Amino acid sequence: MKAIVITQPGAPSVLQIAEKPKPGYAPNEVLVKVMAAGVNRPDVKQREGKYPPPAGVIQDIPGLEIAGTIVETGAAITQWKIGDKVCALIAGGGYAEYCNAPEGQCLPVPEGLSFIEAASLPETFFTVWSNVFDRANLKGNETLLVHGGSSGIGVTAIQMAKALGHPVYVTAGSDEKCRFCEQLGATKAINYKTESFTDVIKQLTNGKGIDVILDMIGGDYTPGNIQSLAVEGRLVMINTMKGKDAQVDLAQVMMKRLVITGSTLRARDLAFKAAIAKNLQKNIWPLLASGQIKPVIYKVFKAEEAAQAHELMESSEHTGKIVLSFAH
Repeated sequence: MKAIVITQPGAPSVLQIAEKPKPGYAPNEVLVKVMAAGVNRPDVKQREGKYPPPAGVIQDIPGLEIAGTIVETGAAITQWKIGDKVCALIAGGGYAEYCNAPEGQCLPVPEGLSFIEAASLPETFFTVWSNVFDRANLKGNETLLVHGGSSGIGVTAIQMAKALGHPVYVTAGSDEKCRFCEQLGATKAINYKTESFTDVIKQLTNGKGIDVILDMIGGDYTPGNIQSLAVEGRLVMINTMKGKDAQVDLAQVMMKRLVITGSTLRARDLAFKAAIAKNLQKNIWPLLASGQIKPVIYKVFKAEEAAQAHELMESSEHTGKIVLSFAH
């Protein structure tokens, strides 16, 4: 099979197309003929040598989400059959013509969606559900603030939270990106280059603050996050793009009874990820089929153009998802 491999740690140009053997699969796994694969920031970190895959996962082929057709099934498979169209969250190996995936991490391609659209879903939908709804327990009419509103995570969080009845605020890096986020359903998008998000949130919430903040920035955003949280508020970290070290006002944490938490998904066990998949299929997949939530694809690249896809990811110019196509 053809695959995009990391020839050595480094710049996007280290991604090269190569012939690799088809992957094997365990009794609880399916083999998928990949039609499309999503591109995510962890892929960039892996390419740079800063985010190695878990033990037992192929090391030189990146890719955490795929969509395609099941062509073989393990002996213990009960949910799927050959010919089923699925998208799947995987721990690596997605930038290839064939990929193995655990049964419980596969979801049906939502009705009416293409393989390209379906490939854009798993990584961000699993991440947002797990962190915003499971870990932070966003409920009722509570409010959500998302940093990086125009990213793949951001556009997913905006749509998912709005569809489930929550006011969503976001930060983004240009007026154009802010308008894009508001058109998607954000109550207010804040241009962090021209406005202080803490000041705007204080004004918008009449000083009450935000119930849940989903943050992929870290670093010097942390004091503002603590300041912007409401009483009993929850800050959930999923990345540290501006650094892992932060200043935290512990007096605020105590007085407002705040929760600071976070997670990474890649190394979690199969049962944990399968439980997220079940929640998504029950609560979110019908909203994709009805069009209430829509995949947001910024650009599709041919698989052999993976280096250009990574250059675009690193530029942060995109609004929505970047996808590789193997269907040509």
